[in-house]
Amino acid sequence: MPNFDLSLIEKGGPIMWLLLLMSLIGVLIFIERVLFLHRGQIRSSEFVTGIKNIVRKQRLVEALTLCEETPGPVPSLVKASLLHFGEDEKKIRYEIQEAALVEIPVLEKRLGTLAALAKSAPLVGLLGTVLGLAQTFYNMELSGNYSDATVLSNGMWQSLITTASGLAIAILTYLGFHFLHGRVRALVRDMEWTGNEMLKFIVRDLRDEGKTPQMEVDIS
Repeated sequence: MPNFDLSLIEKGGPIMWLLLLMSLIGVLIFIERVLFLHRGQIRSSEFVTGIKNIVRKQRLVEALTLCEETPGPVPSLVKASLLHFGEDEKKIRYEIQEAALVEIPVLEKRLGTLAALAKSAPLVGLLGTVLGLAQTFYNMELSGNYSDATVLSNGMWQSLITTASGLAIAILTYLGFHFLHGRVRALVRDMEWTGNEMLKFIVRDLRDEGKTPQMEVDIS
């Protein structure tokens, strides 16, 4: 397989530098989001089961501490439900929903930028194509009746390279966006399950078991 010729970047003209900048921004956003979402991905069922066992032992402070020390949106929803332990179902549900409204924008942060890069990269490549063709016709006009392949090649190189680069960046960026969006949706589903599970546990299960603890927690 032949080595990539770095001179192709130069032949792509000034638009290539803009495309390279866009690709660099896309890579940095993708890496940062992958690491962030991976950090927030926990085994929700195991975590919630552990919290339930702790609460059943009337160790609410320990459960809250565990939520604070565990990263991710799921512990935040569990903490929101535990902070209003003993209140009515409507209040607990409201607090869980409020916590979710805070967490979801954090998960979706910078995904809009990634989508914008995927949509704009082909347009930037098209701009390079138009400029390359304009340069080709300008060179032909200057050379008069003695145009040769060299006169035509510079502008054509710019047109082809910028178009191909714009499409390549758009494809890769869109795939990255789709991957991250899938990870976000998975976390949101975990949050929905956790919220329903904690609400059912606090409002119904403990009451049915006759183990509803009378606990006071200083959260100031």
